[in-house]
Amino acid sequence: MFSWFKDDKNAADVYVDLGTANTVISVRGKGVVLNEPSIVAHLASTQQKKKIVAIGLAAKEISEKQTGNILIQKPIKDGVIADFHSAEQMLKYFLHQPQVKSQFSSPRVVVSLPFGVTEVEKKAVVDACKKAGSKKVYLIDEPMAAAIGAGLEIKSALGSMIVDIGGGTTEVAVIALADIVYCEAVRVGGHKIDEDIIQYFKRYRKIILTDSQAEFLKISIGTAVPKKDIQTATIAGRDLDTGLTKTIDVTSEEVGMAMNDCLQQIINAIHKALENTPPELVSDIIDKGVWLAGGGALIRDFNLRIQNEVRLPVRVADSPLVAIAKGGEMVLEDPTLLEKIQLEV
Repeated sequence: MFSWFKDDKNAADVYVDLGTANTVISVRGKGVVLNEPSIVAHLASTQQKKKIVAIGLAAKEISEKQTGNILIQKPIKDGVIADFHSAEQMLKYFLHQPQVKSQFSSPRVVVSLPFGVTEVEKKAVVDACKKAGSKKVYLIDEPMAAAIGAGLEIKSALGSMIVDIGGGTTEVAVIALADIVYCEAVRVGGHKIDEDIIQYFKRYRKIILTDSQAEFLKISIGTAVPKKDIQTATIAGRDLDTGLTKTIDVTSEEVGMAMNDCLQQIINAIHKALENTPPELVSDIIDKGVWLAGGGALIRDFNLRIQNEVRLPVRVADSPLVAIAKGGEMVLEDPTLLEKIQLEV
């Protein structure tokens, strides 16, 4: 009759996926309530303390207008805090949004971090969360949250492989008995792919694209198999020679070639993870396949390319963009699991 009170005193309230590209927040019993860019806008100033004028979606709108006296900053780099003051203010802003604050005034927060972060990086996240108003902070590994969100049986003795392709990093993790047996991480993700697209078109088409334009090309016509099913898109950028705006037609083959190095690094990381995984767990992965999560899992035909090069079945998690957040939400509902997978600080 009173089963909903079971273990509640040990449960956490809010899950935060502090991503390089986006911060996603889930609330226990409510699901994902916030998904905003992990960026802040502040006034250009010589003073040490920055005056922040916008955060999240509002900051992204400002960045697209390219206002001269306002600088755009990403406080999270490669999944960890790069600027403590900005990250603290960003977390405070997100945790005080009505859809979060109305549920818990002083929440117990679970935050996922890239595998193998240092003690200093862990402490920075805990301190930022506490200064933002959290009562208690738990840390878990991002690949573990992604695996849970993808529906993998992480408590099983059978091995599972999850490839989490985020904005700043890609992590290839082998999981068994609710523990990460091996993890191979590469600093390649959505942002590096965008950078490579910008550099490719600057070099070969003499046109300068913005970050948002590169992201548009990646999402709309980007492909892991450049020669297959060629598509086109029209884009307007700045001519490298004249400085004037010019419009060009772009093919998916060009975008695929621009993305190729990054995608190959991810495939190489999968190979390395398999090489370093105990043979008995590799046989489990052969049976169950490799699972993809994160925004990079949505790149057209990437699963097929990995399957062809690794010679294993490859599956994409349902809603890969929010797989980590879904996993975090499931952890909030399971205090025993949280106790088992939380990191020591």
